[in-house]
Amino acid sequence: MARRIQDKDLQAVEQVLQQHPDGMTMRQISDALQFAPPRRTLQYRLRHLVGSGRLVMEGVGRGARYRPPRAGLAAVRIAGRQSGVTARAEVLPPLTEDGSEIREQVRRPPAAREPVGYDRAFLDAYRPNDTFYLSLQQRSQLREIGRPHVTEQPAGTYARQILNRLLIDLSWNSSRLEGNTYSLLDTRRLLDAGEEADGRRRLEAQMILNHKDAIEFLVEGAAEITFNRYTILNLHALLANNLLADPEAAGRLRRTDVGIEGSVFHPLAVPQVIEECFDQALATAAAIRDPFEQAFFAMVHIPYLQPFDDVNKRVSRLAANIPLIKANLSPLSFEDVQRDLYTEAMLGVYELNRIELLRDVFTWAYRRSAARYTAVRQSLGEPDPFRMRHRTTLRELVASVVRGRMDQRQAAVHVGKWVQEHIAEQDRERFRETAERELLGLHEGNFARYRIKPSEFAAWWEVWNR
Repeated sequence: MARRIQDKDLQAVEQVLQQHPDGMTMRQISDALQFAPPRRTLQYRLRHLVGSGRLVMEGVGRGARYRPPRAGLAAVRIAGRQSGVTARAEVLPPLTEDGSEIREQVRRPPAAREPVGYDRAFLDAYRPNDTFYLSLQQRSQLREIGRPHVTEQPAGTYARQILNRLLIDLSWNSSRLEGNTYSLLDTRRLLDAGEEADGRRRLEAQMILNHKDAIEFLVEGAAEITFNRYTILNLHALLANNLLADPEAAGRLRRTDVGIEGSVFHPLAVPQVIEECFDQALATAAAIRDPFEQAFFAMVHIPYLQPFDDVNKRVSRLAANIPLIKANLSPLSFEDVQRDLYTEAMLGVYELNRIELLRDVFTWAYRRSAARYTAVRQSLGEPDPFRMRHRTTLRELVASVVRGRMDQRQAAVHVGKWVQEHIAEQDRERFRETAERELLGLHEGNFARYRIKPSEFAAWWEVWNR
């Protein structure tokens, strides 16, 4: 039977953390409590608070920090849009000193931050192939890990080879960064069979399907796409399809004011100036020769300008893949990028015109994406401690799906229920994602590690691929 927690005990922890909005370790929380419980009891209370969304956990192990959730920083989006936040045990990238400084600044309450407008000088100051947001060392390292070691081939060849996997990964991760609550298996089933997940909003399915269409547009037209009006306007039209209050706004530059919830940044409001800056940003991006610098420039300046009524960040994330697809480099799928951190990085661009935190996120995310697609083992470093810790339970769950001859819909339901019953609250979301990736990656060459018999695998494989 689960232990009952008195709400006054939970509130005592919350009151301590309200005085430390940047977070505290469990040891610091214990020291600050007037009546500190035993370590295991405090652990249990913290797990409960995180699982119920009353606290946010960052990091893992003894270095994990707990902080109150910050309303308004769960997502940077056009005012009036709803957000859905799912608690996740995220992997945090190492931040530079500058990145950490930006993060601290944008975490202050909006009332303590100076209101700012769009500064065209930020765009004017950039000189293609003279100004660089990424250092020579960073660009060289990214190119080394992003090259899939294939011979010279036409633009988009590599992306077409991994298209099925890219469609799922990039559609799911980019949608997740917007608050979409579809699971990885839900996304796979939607893209493969057109089946919407039960209990989800229709717009979530639309968002994912729009990503699929947009990615296919980029990959299929790899030889023609570039940073021009045709590509970016049509990319927006595909991503915004059936999601805007004004259907005619899809693929059209903004004619109205917009606000950024949780931010003191005020985007441009004059349509003529928006158009001028849009054309200037595209011309600047098109002139950049290095594909990684070009990708990062798009991630900075498209959302900073806010050229569209909505869906600007989604456009920037897919546009960042244009030079990578054309150069046959590993794509950027935003694997494991934490939503809060990405939001804070964008706030650094919006409010401070500083790119260091977003650069930390970009370079780290690309390493993880490249490792996924090219199997460059050294870019992953040490084996994932989370997977090692849960290797037995992962094997048990995967085997139960196979032996039960479950199709993708049945597996999604089974995994969700199994995780709720067997996994601690703070690990559930990450464990579910890991298990779903194991199932999606299962094939005839690796099923033995789950102690599955050939006959069991063959029977399941037929059902799974119907």
